[in-house]
Amino acid sequence: MHCTATGSTEFWKGHEVTYQPQPIDTSGVVLPVELAQLTELLAKNAHDIWARGRMAEGWTYGPARDDGAKKHPDLIPYEGLPESEKEYDRQTATETLKAIMTLGYRVVIP
Repeated sequence: MHCTATGSTEFWKGHEVTYQPQPIDTSGVVLPVELAQLTELLAKNAHDIWARGRMAEGWTYGPARDDGAKKHPDLIPYEGLPESEKEYDRQTATETLKAIMTLGYRVVIP
């Protein structure tokens, strides 16, 4: 992959990188308002899975991110996260639900 900003070619494991992300096109899907609660539950779950993985790798809470010391300010309960971090998790949950629906599956509200 040629970077026009720097004029360099990017390599990964000795191969030229030509990766172009192609997520499922979910632009035609509008989630029903009834799925808002599910979206929030999935967002919280995504955060908890991420946090559990970090903690398993030895990371702990710290007021600022420090990769060397394995400290991260987001290793707190979902409810305490800044709104911007919650929104990141909500977007992941929303796009996952939209992809499920785009692929022809149905989400049935109990």
